[in-house]
Amino acid sequence: MASNNINVGSAANDGEGQTLRAAMISVRKNFAQMFGITYTSDTQDLSGTTFSSDVITQGSTNKFLTSGSVGTAQLANDAVTHDKLSPRFTNEVAISTRTGTVAFDCATASSFKIAGDLTGAYTINLTNYKKGQVVSIYPLKAQAVTLTGGSGTGVFNKLSEVDYDNTKTSILQIECVDDQASNPVFFYSIATFASDATI
Repeated sequence: MASNNINVGSAANDGEGQTLRAAMISVRKNFAQMFGITYTSDTQDLSGTTFSSDVITQGSTNKFLTSGSVGTAQLANDAVTHDKLSPRFTNEVAISTRTGTVAFDCATASSFKIAGDLTGAYTINLTNYKKGQVVSIYPLKAQAVTLTGGSGTGVFNKLSEVDYDNTKTSILQIECVDDQASNPVFFYSIATFASDATI
């Protein structure tokens, strides 16, 4: 079988040569011939195994994956574990600052635990949030709390008629519904809590 010529054009960048994909198919065909493999399709690897898209599978083992080529079809049902999720969905971060304006980096955690009762007026400044993300901040007690987010102040909508009572230990839960940088939109609820294993 004759070798497969790769058309490189007559000068660099003249637009007359083969596309990169066509050239690489020719290279693969030439290697197949060197190893005595019958190459019948542009969708075969050198062993003659047919593959689809950019994923070559030999038996149950993927031989290579290209960036962006893995979609839901390549993921088994229930295959993504908690450990594979981003820290924004799995981690808790300890917050030691209990007064002033404090940045809560939503890329690092879904839960923020403050080291104790607040000691002065407190501003929670949300950063790096994503639409659909829910964060919990606790315990809140003893001082007034203000919420901000984005390069503006953000829009914060209270979900219930319950107001923050700074004489009781509370948890604040915030959901981002619009993650624009200048004026993001959040919904929040606040509730008191106490340790009690009896429902």
